Amino acid sequence: MRLLVEKKTSDAQLKVSRKFQEKNKEQMKHVRNRSGAKSYIKNASLDELAELEQLIAERKKALSS
Repeated sequence: MRLLVEKKTSDAQLKVSRKFQEKNKEQMKHVRNRSGAKSYIKNASLDELAELEQLIAERKKALSS
């Protein structure tokens, strides 16, 4: 017996979303990376956070040069 599950998103909207994602791969990659970084920070130890702070300082210095 198959249960009928009602979709929350229309087929048209899914198609538009997929088309946007295909056209904007770099932007989508950036968003995924940012999300992953936030998740990592929430679960990082003090040592890992200290390492990240150092990496962030180095990156800021490189960008400002």
